[in-house]
This record gives sequence, C-alpha cells and structure tokens, in this order.
Amino acid sequence: MLIAFNKPMNVLSQFTDEGKWPGLKRWIDLPGVYAAGRLDRDSEGLLLLTDDGRQQARIAAPGGHPKTYFALVEGTPDPAALRALREGVTLKDGPTRPAGVETVPAPDWLWPRDPPVRLRKTVPDAWLRLTLTEGRNRQVRRMCAHVGLPVLRLIRWSVGAWTVEGLAPGEWRRM
Repeated sequence: MLIAFNKPMNVLSQFTDEGKWPGLKRWIDLPGVYAAGRLDRDSEGLLLLTDDGRQQARIAAPGGHPKTYFALVEGTPDPAALRALREGVTLKDGPTRPAGVETVPAPDWLWPRDPPVRLRKTVPDAWLRLTLTEGRNRQVRRMCAHVGLPVLRLIRWSVGAWTVEGLAPGEWRRM
C-alpha cells in the first residue's frame, strides 16, 4: 500500500507527537504504514507512506526519485544565484548535486498556509521550482540561503511521478 499525504505546516513526519508538534496519527489512522523519507516540520506538501519496507527504502534512498519543491524566497534571484543552484553549491556537509531551478509565478494551486507567511513590504520575494536528486537534511533551505535567498515557505510538490495534486493540507489518498 502506498499513501500520498499533504503534510501541513508544523506537523512532524512521524506518528508520535513531540512537545507542541503533532505527529501523523492525527490525520492518518492506518496501522503498519511508515513515512518513506521525511519532510521538515516547517515544510508542507507531499509525504509518501507505505507498509512495504523495500518500497520505503527505494523511495527514501538518495537519488532514488527526483523531488520537486516550490520555494517562496526572500529577495530577487539573480542569474548568478540561479546558476550556482543549477551547478551545485558547497555546504558544510559537502557539495550538492546540481539542481533543476527556475523562477515561476506563484502556483495557482497554492493553498493558504496556517500561520500565514509574514512578508515585508520593503523586501521583494519570488517563487522558485527546484528539483533535487538527493535528500539531505533541510537541503533546499540551506542551498537557497547559501546563495542569499532565505526560504519563507517550502512545499514539496512531487517525489518521482507521485504528486500532491488535488490534496488539501491534511488529506491523503491511496496511490
């Protein structure tokens, strides 16, 4: 069994609650399924869950499936920043693989976030679509910060061919 879940902001990618952060059990009441990979508490979007250990390992494996994200960043991406992301940047844990990156308009499928993003009227922002072939801890946020574009909102749209399309935050479906 494979489940696609649209993980809301401030929800953990585990079934147990931790402190003030809720876990997945508040939304998914299916025994024997586990997250195939992780999505940070402060990130939103597609989280895959499965009851098949081999499938879980294949999905979570570095380089196993490209992952596409939409990131609202503070600032205006210039060609040098985009080129650096496309070529790969060197973070504290080593160089990243090249990423697919492009500036895009705000997604028309975007749902409201709770809490809303606090934008500063004097600082521009922009949306990026990024596709990564590795999955380091907080990688999109760290890569964008490295090129001077702090992430204000991060949504995982897809893992391989699976997408979050049609799912509101907190909804799930069997794939």
